[in-house]
Order: sequence, then structure tokens, then C-alpha cells
Amino acid sequence: MNPSLIFVIALFVFVFVTLIKGIRIVPQGEEWVIERLGKYNETFMPGLNIMIPYIDSVSQKVVTKDVLLDVQEQEVITKDNAVILTNAIAFVKVTDPVKAVYGVVNFADAIRYLIMTTLRSIVGEMELDQALSSRDQIKARLRESIAEEVLDWGLTVRSVEIQDIKPSSTMQKAMELQASAERERKATVTKAEGDKQAAILQAEARLESSRRDAEAQIVLADASAKAIQMVMQAAAGADTSLAYLLGEKYIRSMEKMATSQNAKTILLPADIQDTVRGLMGRVRGA
Repeated sequence: MNPSLIFVIALFVFVFVTLIKGIRIVPQGEEWVIERLGKYNETFMPGLNIMIPYIDSVSQKVVTKDVLLDVQEQEVITKDNAVILTNAIAFVKVTDPVKAVYGVVNFADAIRYLIMTTLRSIVGEMELDQALSSRDQIKARLRESIAEEVLDWGLTVRSVEIQDIKPSSTMQKAMELQASAERERKATVTKAEGDKQAAILQAEARLESSRRDAEAQIVLADASAKAIQMVMQAAAGADTSLAYLLGEKYIRSMEKMATSQNAKTILLPADIQDTVRGLMGRVRGA
């Protein structure tokens, strides 16, 4: 083959490759950082761009769309020494590719670790119950804390979401035991309160019963006294009638004693009338 032809072909290939290397098309949603001889030169925007081949080079292709960063789950100790598990996600946008490339080695990992450390700091200031119930507050404080720090890296934090925040497995067991003990305590208190009220009601019932019994005895005693007084007034000057009444009651009492299962022999005095007169004599003497 003719050497001049080989030279022409080689020159054509060289020119073609040079043109290809010099013409760059940047897709939408990306910005390319260009270095010239190892030093930052310019940033290619989306569209057609021209660079000097063999002198300029693409240092990094930066995605300017929102980037989703998943922050791994980690253990966090609360203010009252409880261990909880929490993780998060962050939506980040590169606003200055130059700072994102030269300000930090790997901005994605840097934001992840920044969120992790800030999250531990925020939750560490809260007690367990507050941390579990203040997800929105934690999210707001987290975004506010890291927003200013990432500005030096040419980044903007769109949003930070707490995916999950829960007690650790050992902490969950302890909380279950605590809840069970609290339920047992409440049940014991309720039972004791019920026993106390029942005892009070029983005592009040006995007191009321005793009071009514006493009142009944007083009424019966008053009635008996009035009955005796009325009998004495009616029997004044009528010994025979009174003796008859007393003798009748005496005989009825003897009959009841005779019909009793425990009674074996009943002796009736022959002088019942004398006995009654003796009782009347004592009553009048009184």
C-alpha cells in the first residue's frame, strides 16, 4: 500500500477522532465539569458544547436533578438512656456543580453521614416518649440543621423524611413488661378500691341495722310499759279480774312448757289463786 495513502487515512482518522472528542452533547438534567490540564476550566450546560481535545477533559458528570439518598438504619440513645432505631431519606439537588465536585470528595456519602450524626444529636436531647411521638418536629429540626451546612458543597436539601423510628427489640420487651406491670398495678388498685367500698357499705349496713334494732327495742319497751300501765289502771279495784287474767297467762305458759320436747314432767301448784294473789300483792306494794 502506498505510504502516502496510509498517511492520508491516518490523518483523516486523527481529525475525525479529534472532532469527536471536541464536540460534546450534554443531556438535560446534567452538567459537566471540564478541566484543562488538570485545572478547572468551565462547566458544560445541557446542549452542544465544544472543548479542546487532548487538553480539556471531563472531570465529572454531575446530575442536577433531585437525588434520593437513603440513610441507613442506626441505633440512637435518647435522653433517658433508651435505645431506638431510626432511618431517613433525603432529597438533595446540586445547585453548584463546581462546589459539589471540589468542595467534598463524595457529596452523597457526606450528606448521609451528616444526617446520621445530626439525627443522633437531635434525638439524644429527647426522652423516649417524646422521640416516638415527635416525628414531624425531628424532621423539621433535621432539615434546618443541615440546610446551611450543605450550602458550601453547592447542594440544596429539598426534604428530609423520617422513614421509621421505633424502640429496639430489647427496649420493646422492656416496654411490654412495664406495660404489663402497670396494668397489674391498676387492676390491684381497682380491686383494693372495690374491697374498700364494699367494706364501707357493709359497715354502714350493719350500723343502720343496729340503729333500727335499737329503735325497735325502744318502741317495744315503750309499748310494753304503756300496756302494763293501762292494765294496772284497768285492774284497780278488780282483784278477781286481774287474778283471772294472770292465772290464764300462767296456765298457757305451763302448757307451752309441757308441749316442749325438752320437758319431761310439769308440776302445777294447787294454790294457783293464792299464788296470783301473792303476785298482785307485790305489784300493789310496789
